[in-house]
Amino acid sequence: MKILHLDNNHPLLITQLDQTGFENHEDYTSSKTEIETKIAQYDGIVIRSRFKVDKTFLDAAINLKFIARVGAGLESINLEEANKKGISLFSAPEGNRNAVAEHTLGMILSLFNKLNIADQQVKKGQWLREENRGIELDGLTVGLIGYGNMGKAFAKKLRGFNVEVICYDIKEDVDDSNAEQVDLLELFKKTDVLSLHTPWTPLTNKMINIDFINKFEKPFWLFNTARGKSVVTKDLVEALKTGKIKGAGLDVLEYEKLSFENLFQEDQMPQEFKELLTFNNVTLSPHVAGWTVESKEKLAQTIVDKIIQKFGNQ
Repeated sequence: MKILHLDNNHPLLITQLDQTGFENHEDYTSSKTEIETKIAQYDGIVIRSRFKVDKTFLDAAINLKFIARVGAGLESINLEEANKKGISLFSAPEGNRNAVAEHTLGMILSLFNKLNIADQQVKKGQWLREENRGIELDGLTVGLIGYGNMGKAFAKKLRGFNVEVICYDIKEDVDDSNAEQVDLLELFKKTDVLSLHTPWTPLTNKMINIDFINKFEKPFWLFNTARGKSVVTKDLVEALKTGKIKGAGLDVLEYEKLSFENLFQEDQMPQEFKELLTFNNVTLSPHVAGWTVESKEKLAQTIVDKIIQKFGNQ
């Protein structure tokens, strides 16, 4: 089987596939249109987030048997069309779930203890202790929306912090010893810290809007290491102004098209995003929650294992 690699990943991916008998080709620079002219030669592709795999691409890929995305989600792929054509789809949420969980926890502890603010002040020669008095996670209720690979990994990290962990998921019976599954009404009633661990779907698109935010009984902290389009930035800014949201940690933003573009190359950013940048109780990172040295290897290994398990004897 011939595999075309469209993004540069950990070298073990190609090495192990070579050893198993797959023929591996690499093209990290050609345009999507150029790739479409030769994709019919290939049985599989390995991609990260270089471009969207749409109907046009899939129509050209007449011999494609699988698409492997070295990442957690598959929203950059036209799933309906791929399924129609009988193409197997592989992703690797197992590979970066630990990294995402640690990043989320790091954002919480940083905001609660005002570490980013204090760091900048001390570097400017300011020694402000009372102004940087923090709060503790101990005794709070952490609500998770989404309790799959990422949610479960994060709940596991919270053991030892003396917090109550509750989760909401559209699937039934997903809870375990680390989190109790609840309905939305209980989530709205009890949550002090809300963390999103959902894929992008029509159900999660713009899910965190002003109506949703106002259903929470208490002011709460919001953390999103999932998908940017789940949070309406304009409504988040309004809730930060009123104090309904105490602070936010965002690894992803509503304006992302894919995962790796530079948002600051845009000539005109939305006004609400400019406002968001002014809040000291907001921490931002550039879609790197799952982006560690270890996860790069784990993601690649997960993809290799899934390809070999399905097609290793062909």
